[in-house]
Amino acid sequence: MALVNPRRRARECAVQAIYSWQVSRNDLADVETSFITEQDMKGVDSKYFRELLNGVAKNTAELDDKMTPYLTERSVDELGQIELAILRIALYELMKRQDVPYKVVINEAIELTKTFGAADSHKFVNGVLDKIAPTIRTR
Repeated sequence: MALVNPRRRARECAVQAIYSWQVSRNDLADVETSFITEQDMKGVDSKYFRELLNGVAKNTAELDDKMTPYLTERSVDELGQIELAILRIALYELMKRQDVPYKVVINEAIELTKTFGAADSHKFVNGVLDKIAPTIRTR
């Protein structure tokens, strides 16, 4: 079995935790604590997981404002909660983590959507990120 990159595992866990936070509207610290204690965190870059979870939560309004013009025929409120969580993580990484190449951010978002999202929703996520990424940075 191939080893999974610790950052990919962090993103996978962050999608699930952010989804839980978005749906439950529980306190972020409670969501984080219960996720860490109840889930298998083996092989996860825990520091990166926490950064993504807290970064998305702190910057939700900014991330949603950034994606809104690129959601053709949909609003943020009409997105599925998984796709919304993945787009927020990808935008956070594009805006705040210059050390992660934008192609890696997009590829990871597509893979996360294939794993957790609805059938073919990865095409939507890819389309949105392909339009947004060049407006945030060049590479």
